[in-house]
Amino acid sequence: MADIALQGITKKFGPNTALRGVDIDIKDGEFFVLLGQTGAGKTTTLRVIAGLEKPDSGKVMIEGQDATQWNAAERDVALVLQQYSLYPRLTVRGNLEFPLKSRTHNFTASEIKERVDRAAETLQITGLLDRKVEKLSGGEMQRVSIGRAIVRQPRVFLMDEPLSALDANLRDVLRVELKKLHQELGATFVFVTHDQVEAMSMGDKIGVLNRGKLVQVGTPEEIYNEPLNTFVARSVGTPPMNLIDGVLKGKSAVINAGGHSLPVADPKGSEGQKIQFGIRPENVVIAKDGPVTGRVFDLENHGVIKILTIDVDGTHVHATVPAQMQHNIDDVVQFGWRPEQVLYFDPATGRNLALA
Repeated sequence: MADIALQGITKKFGPNTALRGVDIDIKDGEFFVLLGQTGAGKTTTLRVIAGLEKPDSGKVMIEGQDATQWNAAERDVALVLQQYSLYPRLTVRGNLEFPLKSRTHNFTASEIKERVDRAAETLQITGLLDRKVEKLSGGEMQRVSIGRAIVRQPRVFLMDEPLSALDANLRDVLRVELKKLHQELGATFVFVTHDQVEAMSMGDKIGVLNRGKLVQVGTPEEIYNEPLNTFVARSVGTPPMNLIDGVLKGKSAVINAGGHSLPVADPKGSEGQKIQFGIRPENVVIAKDGPVTGRVFDLENHGVIKILTIDVDGTHVHATVPAQMQHNIDDVVQFGWRPEQVLYFDPATGRNLALA
């Protein structure tokens, strides 16, 4: 187990800057998730931690020691990839034993068997130990890949989108199992994903990356309820936060779409200031006496809930409603919002005015 700190990490590939002065503190035993879209710098960050890439500037600290020049073996980290990285002609047992038989280790046969058996029991793959990897399903292969990391008992587990190649149901199952595994091992996990559901459901802390810059770090609750800017606000939540242009007038938001006026509880900004008002879809309230009138543009049935897309003079507003509510495309609806849940963003910079 180990704590990790990245201090001012910058990494370039030719003319392209992948990471821009990234600072991260990951505590010992923490499940830290790096969230971002393709090209955000997630995998590069992981490879810098692993020692597979050297930063152009900045330091990598492991347990308080400067590990920037250490190679991957010296850092004692285990990397789990999306592509499994298994030997198809070996059995599951052979794959689990492989990292323990390198020249850098001096494990006895009994020690290797003990580690393999313990990892197999933890991942519920004991019954697969004598099966060839090429005969396994995708989910079983990923369990074996994680098992190869576990047998090494590394300081840090680094996971690069390990669930993205799996079907939705299996991703749900392995999300739960990985979180349980983290709790059992008490190890430091750094998990990379573009999937906000994975980030919100698994992480103790989430770091949101955008074009090589770390935008915000916080608990899932902080990232969801107190986003630093509009990018973070729309990075989590399904559907994402509504951002509605308007003007602040007293304790009212006068939105550009139709000039409707909605109440606000704790206004941020000055009188007459242009604002992007942020409201989560679950805080949009369909009501016959609502101050805003719109037309149902789209409707998605998610079983327990429905997601309405409401057109208000060309502006689309998402609302989450109970499944039993009856709506149809082109229905005229009235709605408001929960005033205490409104966030205020500067339309020029995107910054949350409450946190500026």
